[in-house]
Amino acid sequence: MRVRFAPSPTGQLHVGNARTALFNWLLARGSNGTFILRIEDTDAERSTRESEGEILRDLRWLGLDWDEGPDVGGPRGPYRQSERLHLYQSYAKELLGADAAYYCFCSTAQLGAEREEAVAAGRTARYAGTCRRLSRDQAAARIAAGERPAIRFRVPEARDVVFTDIVRGDVRFHTDVIGDPVIVRADGHPAYNFAVVVDDALMEVTHVIRGEDHISNTPRQVLLNEALGFTPPEFAHLSLVMGPDHSPLSKRHGATSVAEFRSRGYLPEALVNYLALIGWSPRGPAAGRTAGDDAELLPIEELVRRFSLDRVGHSAGVFDEEKLAWANRHYLKTADAVRLARLSLPYFAEAGVRMAPDDRGLEFLASALAMASSSVDRLNQVPGRLAFLFDYAPARTLADAALREELSADAARSVVAALAEELAPAPRLDRERFRAAAHQVKARTGQKGRALFHPIRVALTGRAEGPELDLAVPAIDHGAELPESAGIPKIIGNRERAAAFSRALGGIP
Repeated sequence: MRVRFAPSPTGQLHVGNARTALFNWLLARGSNGTFILRIEDTDAERSTRESEGEILRDLRWLGLDWDEGPDVGGPRGPYRQSERLHLYQSYAKELLGADAAYYCFCSTAQLGAEREEAVAAGRTARYAGTCRRLSRDQAAARIAAGERPAIRFRVPEARDVVFTDIVRGDVRFHTDVIGDPVIVRADGHPAYNFAVVVDDALMEVTHVIRGEDHISNTPRQVLLNEALGFTPPEFAHLSLVMGPDHSPLSKRHGATSVAEFRSRGYLPEALVNYLALIGWSPRGPAAGRTAGDDAELLPIEELVRRFSLDRVGHSAGVFDEEKLAWANRHYLKTADAVRLARLSLPYFAEAGVRMAPDDRGLEFLASALAMASSSVDRLNQVPGRLAFLFDYAPARTLADAALREELSADAARSVVAALAEELAPAPRLDRERFRAAAHQVKARTGQKGRALFHPIRVALTGRAEGPELDLAVPAIDHGAELPESAGIPKIIGNRERAAAFSRALGGIP
């Protein structure tokens, strides 16, 4: 089995195209087949190497690798269409010589007018065949006079084109509705339907798995394969990925590219898991699980083991970011903490907390992430959850009128004062020392429950809400003890925070 993913490097990798790449990759890896990456860059005006590089980067981030491609080579290269122009020219000449193609001199304006007229009359917009009747001598004379024609494929008349789609069964088109497609443009570049046929044949692609928007292209490709003496690959057309309003997923629905989801802090394993389940349903339980046990949470190795095209459905799949966030929460909870710490660094930088942690600093950040990874949807939410560690300012906290009024009450003042006195001589706090200190404050003030712990929370974190104090308080003092060489911004310790907050509160009448 040989399958391919063939993106055009004209922008970012759309999640719908990423799902197509994933399905091809899963099928190849599960069948010990070959996965080919081919770059379809014959749109010279829009294609860029920068876009190509971003697509390759996003595919690798998703965990997809390829056996043949522009960067790894292979026996059927080159793997950029812009480097294969001589091949398309050669096969176009073959079709011209067999009278299976002809030169077309129609202008863009002429073709546009014919298209508008057909649409206005309620007819299918197709080429009228104006140049189909030109003799070879007439065409040669016009070329000699300086005209630059396109080349069109001569679609056979009055016949059906039937192909079997692995997902949809038999599909039938009549050539009366197809029209003669351009196979080589006037500038010498091949059209999509021609280049893809030549490439798939020469690269010995056995299965073409792509979006259902390509179904209408398939009869032209079947006919071109026939005219060139190639055996067509098997086709499988996937339903499109839709937005919540059941229209094709686009910018109006929010993020649509792999790069955007990556930048927002989704993990690749979550996005891969979720994309695999759009339009495909796994059969049977995962290895070592019962049928109802986390049936939708499947690591990529399990997806490879279970993927098959016979479980791909016809209906369009809706991209639900809430469902993606649900999957991401699962993977955040189970991911390696040090890995998450590394991945979170750019988001801290975006939040204004710049750090360059060494191993000790990463260990601290990884331990602190336990307070965030179980309560956020994405990594870009982590800095906000841990902001209390690096950003502490009692005056700013007390500038909040509601907090100032609450903490100015006698009971709250007594808790803050007692806390500052208890912590002043105390060693840095771990969980047990914090609980002991809180017990002493309770004994001294008679406060309990929220009346005790809310003033303590605000005094030590500068915030009215946040992670459990049993986790937050030890993390503060752990960070306060780090040397500057750990690469973590300076963290103010609990005793210093309690003293500073008590002073700030004492300055309020």
